[in-house]
Amino acid sequence: MDYLKTVIPSQLVADRGSNLVVINPGSANIRIGLAPQDAPLNIPHCIARYTNQRPKFNLRDQMLNSQVTTAQHMEREKAYDTIASLLKIPFLDEEVASNSFPRKIGRADGYNPQSGRSVAFQWANVYEQDAGSSLALGTSKSKGITGESVEKHEGTGAEEICSGNHKFRGHIFGEEALRISPTEPYCLSRPIRRGHFNISQHYPLQQVLEDMHAIWDWILIEKLHIPHSERNMYSAVLVLPETFDNREIKEMLSIALRDLRFSSAVVHQEGLAAVFGNGLSTACIVNMGAQVTSVVCIEDGVALPNTEKTLPFGGEDISRCLLWTQRHHQTWPQIRTDMLTKPIDLLMLNRLKESYCGIKEGELDAVAVVHSYEDGMPAGSHKTRLIALNVPPMGLFYPTLLIPDIYPPPPRSWFHDYENMLEDTLHMEYSRRPDMSDGLFPGISVGYPMWESYPIFSSKPKKEEKVGLAEAITSSILSTGRIDLQRKLFCSIQLIGGVALTAGVIPAVEERVLHAIPSNEAIDTVEVTLYIFFMLMI
Repeated sequence: MDYLKTVIPSQLVADRGSNLVVINPGSANIRIGLAPQDAPLNIPHCIARYTNQRPKFNLRDQMLNSQVTTAQHMEREKAYDTIASLLKIPFLDEEVASNSFPRKIGRADGYNPQSGRSVAFQWANVYEQDAGSSLALGTSKSKGITGESVEKHEGTGAEEICSGNHKFRGHIFGEEALRISPTEPYCLSRPIRRGHFNISQHYPLQQVLEDMHAIWDWILIEKLHIPHSERNMYSAVLVLPETFDNREIKEMLSIALRDLRFSSAVVHQEGLAAVFGNGLSTACIVNMGAQVTSVVCIEDGVALPNTEKTLPFGGEDISRCLLWTQRHHQTWPQIRTDMLTKPIDLLMLNRLKESYCGIKEGELDAVAVVHSYEDGMPAGSHKTRLIALNVPPMGLFYPTLLIPDIYPPPPRSWFHDYENMLEDTLHMEYSRRPDMSDGLFPGISVGYPMWESYPIFSSKPKKEEKVGLAEAITSSILSTGRIDLQRKLFCSIQLIGGVALTAGVIPAVEERVLHAIPSNEAIDTVEVTLYIFFMLMI
């Protein structure tokens, strides 16, 4: 028991080994796996529940407002032309025919889109597979719906809802939930939005927590094959981004211990995990996620709270910008594409972005296959020429190009709890379950003395920065106030997250951070490296 009160993640990895589950919830996806695994599962963090209250598919989200004001539209066009000037490509409204050089079709820095990347997504099968019901199967086929069925398992709460001779699946998770046809009676929920719990008057805290528990439990049972009966033999490491607030951390810890029934759990900061996993102790960590980009500096294994920066944009915004760019240039087919209300379009645009977008000078075009998805019908294929593929990723440095969708922030009263949540959880006693052996009962949820010595997470909401990535990195490092540390950090900028895989992003960050450093600062070297991490110091 005393050991578990002072255990650190590296000790847990060494001692528990295969019985250690690492959980890393991001801004849109969750990465989860057993510690010894080379690569984690990467699953969209969402759940779709059957509902008979609405006739069609519904998004349960924070009252999203995708309206772009005239001022924002002008700012976006201005940002595009600024980027076009830097990349030496035509301006937004410049006629291609007026250029003296021909337009070339190319690929982004060695990204060779394979034929498999043009394969269309399939609509999810929303019906329970029933060998005795040929009608249900036949109807699924007639609507062009394919997909794997979900077997029943304990703890998911999945139920069979009858509609005529069909039995709807009660819950659908992950990518399959994003592939549900808009004609089906389901409500899609995302527990986390832009790095925080997705709380609103239409999506209360209790439902957010229930959905999160259901998603994690489904992954543990169906993907990692850890049933409830064996859960007490496993420990969990929650690798949490710096965007989360203390109460959110406490709630996730409660899910791991109380609801998922892990024997013990340790909270580990994502930035620290990246530094240690790369064999370093001091670095500037830049986490480039799907909906949020964050920056934090680590010195000698300690996160510096005053260096934290949160930027409200990520990979999904680049995908949206890709669609806007093609529509403006009239290269997008005449199809109904809406990634906000039709999530399967988000999957398609993300794939196009990953396959073709990159940062490089000169014109970057490509011939690609775009798919249309209409009301449960089989996907339609449209071969088209995508242009200006190097512009959307530059929105990282010119965020007015991206214009992130507007979501009302969670109710501020929910965060106005100024006690030290992490420290409070350290001293929280949990009741002992009868199925837990003496050696596994911790009596306490997490902790080792380091957490009590300095404030890693502030108890107030994190403030988002309205600047580009280069300025955020520069400001974060310079805020340390010591020239020796600043030089170390500028020479050890670590990029993590899916957007960090964008072709050409490393030299682009190096160049723009170097130019963002004020001339009166004695810094003349910037080094950026890519590090795709997950497991802890293995």
